[in-house]
Amino acid sequence: MRQKIRFEKNIKAGKLTILESSEVDPGVVMPLHEEEYDLDAIIEASKNGEQAFASVFRRRSFFPTEGMTTKLYENTLGFFKDKKEVKLVIEYDDAEAFPKEEEFVLEEEVEIEKILETDGTSDEDEIKEIDSEDDTPKFTPEDTSEHEN
Repeated sequence: MRQKIRFEKNIKAGKLTILESSEVDPGVVMPLHEEEYDLDAIIEASKNGEQAFASVFRRRSFFPTEGMTTKLYENTLGFFKDKKEVKLVIEYDDAEAFPKEEEFVLEEEVEIEKILETDGTSDEDEIKEIDSEDDTPKFTPEDTSEHEN
C-alpha cells in the first residue's frame, strides 16, 4: 500500500500536524488520519535519535511500522532543523519493507527431456506395487462412527 505522510509546521502555535493519506486504488489517494504534536517536543526527540523520535511520534491512533518510522525519521532530520521549511511530504510504499529478490538465472542451459529421462528409478512395476491396495472405506453395521455414509 502506498502512503503519503505530510508534515506541516505551525511555528506560531508551536504545533506540528501530520496528515496520513493512502492510495486506495491506483491514482486515488484518500486521507486517513491526522495527528497534532508539540513542535518543540518532536524537534528535540529528532535530535536524540530514531528511538526517541519513535517514542514521541508513535501514538495509539498513529503507529507506523518500523520501516516507515525509520524512513520518516531519516527524511525529516533536515526538515526539523530548517525553521523556514514548513511543509514536507514523504511517500512510502509497503513493498519497501520486503527484501529485494534476486532474479533467478540458470548458470548453464539444461535440457528438460534429459532430466525427465534420467530422473528417478521408478518403473511401472514399482508404481503398480504402490497402487495395489484397495482404498475403498469399509463399514460394518456395528460401526457407529460419524463418517458412515
